[in-house]
Amino acid sequence: MTWGAEAAAGAESLIEGYRRFRRSEYPTQKRLFEALAARGQGAQTMVISCCDSRVDPAQIFSADPGELFVVRNVANLVPPCGDDGDYHGTSAALEFAVTGLRVRNIVVLGHASCGGVRACLEGARDPGVGGRFIGPWMSILAPARDRVLKEHGGRSDESRQRALELAGILQSIENLHSFPFVAAALAAGDLRLHGAYFGIATGELALLDRISGEFKTVG
Repeated sequence: MTWGAEAAAGAESLIEGYRRFRRSEYPTQKRLFEALAARGQGAQTMVISCCDSRVDPAQIFSADPGELFVVRNVANLVPPCGDDGDYHGTSAALEFAVTGLRVRNIVVLGHASCGGVRACLEGARDPGVGGRFIGPWMSILAPARDRVLKEHGGRSDESRQRALELAGILQSIENLHSFPFVAAALAAGDLRLHGAYFGIATGELALLDRISGEFKTVG
């Protein structure tokens, strides 16, 4: 097998990054890694984030290894609970986090300039947009998209994009309630749900205010 020049450079960059990790980060956290290996996972917070390479939950929250249980997918979506026999990667991670790890918090982390959200908006104009897998996956967001297009139809593309990115977070939080084990943990007071939105260009984080339903930038 041969590598093209760009592929080889990318692979070498990863290897060099690992070497830096071994030289600098691992020695300072060696005991932490040993403890994590010995006792297993114990994360108290689950983050449902987009797989966008520009949005790293551990970096945004300055989290140590073992602190966050993270599942990433296109557009940080939570599907409604379903028993259709298909493969459910996000639902499986959610089930393990709540019933296995017994996390105390679930954070749905959305972000600006989301390509999945853009595909969802474009799909409203052209149903063929989105591909074999992305289109059906983004249909989870269709109810929120229809509301946004109705309420923000006369606004700019950028305004509609941001509105749907925020609405997608709310949609995912709503869908979380459809899982019986999540509903049970919420009713028992053992679990809390949170919404967050990250601005890639600004580095700012906004959190969902439970009372007003608005996203407010963290000071």
